[in-house]
Amino acid sequence: MKKFLTALAAIVLTATLWPAAEPVVSPEAAVMKVVDQFLDGFAKGDTKMITATIAPEMAILDEFPPHAWHGTGAFAQWMHDYEADAAKHGITHGSVSAGKPSHIDINDDDAYVTFKANYSFKRRGKLEEEIGSTVTVTLHKGADGWRLTGWAWAKR
Repeated sequence: MKKFLTALAAIVLTATLWPAAEPVVSPEAAVMKVVDQFLDGFAKGDTKMITATIAPEMAILDEFPPHAWHGTGAFAQWMHDYEADAAKHGITHGSVSAGKPSHIDINDDDAYVTFKANYSFKRRGKLEEEIGSTVTVTLHKGADGWRLTGWAWAKR
């Protein structure tokens, strides 16, 4: 009995000193976590949260002029143009809700994701929605994890 208790104590002690295994996250879940963080940051108007999800150089296609942004600083310019367009049209409280991805393609350090999305906003205080737009995002995995390298928004 003494040997059994000694062995049991050794097992318990070893188990408490052994580092806990990190949870296994699928590549798809890791990619979508970044996409979801980007959309959450947009809904909150939190540019710091958004910036943590994007690569320094990007390519962006969207429905408002000038419709295309690319290279270093593309996101900052897109944000400036988005805010100017929203102000011009009396739009506030913009939020994007994403549907389940219809396609996730991951090849080594690059990912391609498509999903349907709805854009909700207020225009001069009245709630409006764009339902069923298609969004395509691209991501690259670098030393700091997955980052968006581009997106295209196709209004329905």
